[in-house]
Amino acid sequence: MSTPALELLRRVFGFAGFRGQQAAVVDQLVAGGDSLVLMPTGAGKSLCYQVPAIVRERAGQGLTVVVSPLIALMHDQVGALHEAGVSAAYLNSTLSYDETQEVEWRLQSGDITLLYAAPERLNTPRFLGLLDDLHAQGKLSLFAIDEAHCVSQWG
Repeated sequence: MSTPALELLRRVFGFAGFRGQQAAVVDQLVAGGDSLVLMPTGAGKSLCYQVPAIVRERAGQGLTVVVSPLIALMHDQVGALHEAGVSAAYLNSTLSYDETQEVEWRLQSGDITLLYAAPERLNTPRFLGLLDDLHAQGKLSLFAIDEAHCVSQWG
């Protein structure tokens, strides 16, 4: 188990330890590997990408983009991360043009650890250009697909 990840889990999220296969998944992602996580509701899937996202960002490896189809879930996740002291934001259809620009500026300035993006953003040249810019600057670390069972319905 990655000591920084376990310390972060305790300090930021308030959990004494990982459950089930979380530790193995977190270690794999912290090391830069890939992982497919299939767990039931409430089993802690979000921690499997949130902890590595924070560890990697604090190590200077860039932000994590989480593609999530559920606006309410994005809002809840970002709110909980803010309460834990983690810089997070979302890009979806609820934001005004000015709010979207503010998030994009924060992304470019390196002020966001986790970005939750609606799937339709992946179809926009503007967002893809932003991701290209972030990648070229070495500011992208991980991608996560939340609620992946919905992917076939994304279009």
